[in-house]
Amino acid sequence: MSFKNDQEMFDKMEKMLYTAVCCDVMDELGYRNQAMRHDIRPIGKEYNLIGRAKTVLAVDIFEVLDNPYEGEIKAIDSVKPGEVVVGATNKSTVNGLWGELLSTATKVRGGRGAVIDGITRDVEKIIKLGHFPVFAVGFKPVDSAGRGKVIDFDCPIVCGDILVNPGDLIFGDYDGVIAIPKDIAEEVVMRALDKVKKENLTRDELLKGNYLADAYAKYGVL
Repeated sequence: MSFKNDQEMFDKMEKMLYTAVCCDVMDELGYRNQAMRHDIRPIGKEYNLIGRAKTVLAVDIFEVLDNPYEGEIKAIDSVKPGEVVVGATNKSTVNGLWGELLSTATKVRGGRGAVIDGITRDVEKIIKLGHFPVFAVGFKPVDSAGRGKVIDFDCPIVCGDILVNPGDLIFGDYDGVIAIPKDIAEEVVMRALDKVKKENLTRDELLKGNYLADAYAKYGVL
């Protein structure tokens, strides 16, 4: 079985999968460092995030440039449907890379959310957009002008202490955010769907009062 397109895969993931089971599958495949740092958290109640990585690389600066938003405008205007903006700020606590207007522009372009290894602002307004999950380290009401600059996009980045490449499959839920390398994305999703079936059977056995050891011997999942 394979998926006809990304949307079919996204829908199946949203309905049946969660980040932990995908991490388990990647562990089995030898990809053991695909979960972002624990402090990258959803800003609101919408925390199911699935899409292809649209990577953005920013650095801190210490002067107000003549055209401070040039890089981020180019990056956001190039977002394609099905993408998730993944912003690397080198763990900046001063650069307000993300906010309401970038969220709005990304959503209108067909983007599915954002993950920022740094701070965001306009949190209430982003939440009111609806159906646009954002994960970030924290909140701060500061602009990026004079504090940060987007220097590249659609390039390899490190976000949440893991390497993310353009097109990797980004999956976020209440447990956190993972990046599934694009070359193994479909395999991981298919294996995870199979593992979930076994987990459901294991749960049924436990709810009947059977011992964990017996359920594990039968289905091989924990």
